[in-house]
Amino acid sequence: RRMAVRSISESVYVGMCLKMGTPQQVASRRDIVDIKEMLENNEMMKNPSRVMLSGSRREGFRLHGSDKDTMYWGNDHRVIWDFSQVQFYNTQEDAVILCDSSESPPGFTLLWLPMERATSEVLSACVRMHGGFYISSLKYREVMKSIIRLSSKTIHGPCSSGLYNGVLEYDEAHCFVSDFWPPSAYSWIDRCQLWPPSHVVNDIVRNGCHFVAIGHKLGYHLDNEWRVSFSQAEYKLVYSMNPTQFLTYGLLKLFLKETINKGLRDEDKLLCSYHMKTAVFWAIQQNTQPHWRPQNILGGFWVCFKLLLKWVYEGVCPNFFIPENNMFLSNIYGDAQKTLFTRLYRLYKTGITLLLHSPSISSYITNVLCNPRLAICTDELILTSEVEVDEDIFGEIETNDSICTLDIHFCERYLHTVEQLLSLPLTQYHIVMLQKLTAAIFQNTAFMLHNMYSYTGSNKQLYILDKLSCHMLKLTAKFGCVSDVLYIAMYYYKTFRYREALSVIDLTKVKLARPYLMDGSRVDRERYTEAVGGQSLSTKMRQAVVYDIHLYEIFYINELIPEQQSIAQNNESVLTIPPLVLLYMLEFLCSRHVDTMRAHRALDDLQVLVNHGQGQLVPAHPRDISWEILGICQQITGNLQAALYSYQQSLRQYPLNKIQTATRQRIQDLHL
Repeated sequence: RRMAVRSISESVYVGMCLKMGTPQQVASRRDIVDIKEMLENNEMMKNPSRVMLSGSRREGFRLHGSDKDTMYWGNDHRVIWDFSQVQFYNTQEDAVILCDSSESPPGFTLLWLPMERATSEVLSACVRMHGGFYISSLKYREVMKSIIRLSSKTIHGPCSSGLYNGVLEYDEAHCFVSDFWPPSAYSWIDRCQLWPPSHVVNDIVRNGCHFVAIGHKLGYHLDNEWRVSFSQAEYKLVYSMNPTQFLTYGLLKLFLKETINKGLRDEDKLLCSYHMKTAVFWAIQQNTQPHWRPQNILGGFWVCFKLLLKWVYEGVCPNFFIPENNMFLSNIYGDAQKTLFTRLYRLYKTGITLLLHSPSISSYITNVLCNPRLAICTDELILTSEVEVDEDIFGEIETNDSICTLDIHFCERYLHTVEQLLSLPLTQYHIVMLQKLTAAIFQNTAFMLHNMYSYTGSNKQLYILDKLSCHMLKLTAKFGCVSDVLYIAMYYYKTFRYREALSVIDLTKVKLARPYLMDGSRVDRERYTEAVGGQSLSTKMRQAVVYDIHLYEIFYINELIPEQQSIAQNNESVLTIPPLVLLYMLEFLCSRHVDTMRAHRALDDLQVLVNHGQGQLVPAHPRDISWEILGICQQITGNLQAALYSYQQSLRQYPLNKIQTATRQRIQDLHL
């Protein structure tokens, strides 16, 4: 029987690796997010605020339907726990906020501005209480919601929620930071004898905590109170888990979604994934499960499930950092508590077979039950192919490849920061992410320099800047991805060098015709492995990875200015174009000046591509801009009927790029 349980455990471990990510995939996701944040939050960047991805995406999960949680806080507001800590700040530059926890439940506090100095946003969210000036969490949420660039904003707990590109749900929490560890969490430091390791404990304590804008439902000051947030500490704890512990946490999240909360209305879902995380933290720290290995992932799951059951029975879920904060207090009591306990106890009585209720996991259990002699291999090198891991890594890089501000000084600081980071011990995932971000910075700098000086500079100055811009763009083609060559063609078109642009386009066509390219929607796995298998990620990106072209808030191609303006009106900042669509557009635009036959051929190729290349060469998502570009080229040739049809098709596509304003204006301008 023990052998059977061991085999089932190993099979479930394999299933969880395939569902949640192998240790290598999880490590790459974390490193890519970490290095992006290290760049953005570096002192050299002089950013007025800090940003931190939190929640399950930060921890390394990529679960379908989970949202993206981000925390923001200003550098110039610091929360202290007592007046003695004022000495660490220059009160002329930093607004100091003092915690007043005297009337708040454990884990919550009021935030008092003793000097009544802060930014206008913070001051507008203040209320008079006890003769002092306090920041109201309710008012602060409202103030920050009104200034965020999010579509369909709603308030969700301490966050503003919205949809990004109509798909990914966002939770943005605007909070405050304290450089000091909360006195009410000192006991946590003493508890950390076995886990986490002391270097993790020191790092967590040294980085303090945050305050998010939500009060305790049963406190005296619901609208004005703030919750102490340990989000930063939590992702560091999750990072310090071994793979089996991490996947046990993932298994609990799945079990919650697919079994415990299945069929319940949202208001009846009393347990959430934060409770699951808390159970795993306590189970690891209390060492009730001595060995966390693939062979006993079910044992780890069972320990956590029994702990949850005990908490629901007692009506007490102790916060991991401040155990006096009972996280069940406001919603798991009375009849609701009894109903939940009955539901969980019924599952508990069925034993470990309760996991058969989870569709994602059941097949891995039945596999072993039906084939008791099945040998399970838990080696991650055998579980996933090199290509699958690479798809995950390069997909993650594309998701995080965005540059927030666009001014020349920002770009300069950015490059200095990259230089500084390169002296640190970096993983291959850090390096390839830095490569991609640096390529984007060089590309934007080249176009910004041209746009800034093309009307004001002297001839000599223009000549020097032009050489510099060309050098930067050629450099990015050496360490960026395959499609980055197109930025050179765009620059040559912008500077009227049509023949040079066309020779770059010819070269790019050859590169984009390689049979082993990975472009987000497809890859020929066999050919990819044959061509670049075993190479470094940097080499793979240079030779085999194609990304969509991202045009930021700079004008790259005059013909697309209306589309970029339309995006800006919709609070978006980037235009996403499939590389082949851009290639044929540029070939058409350049050829018009030097070879009309070639211009006709390019337009024909573009038409075939947009009409018939869906899913293959033109991914389904940016088809709004693909039809738009076809329409623009048709309009230039004077074929207004065809242009009208293309613009109408653009309006029918999913509005990924938010260019409808420009499209409607173009239709009007046709005067048909």
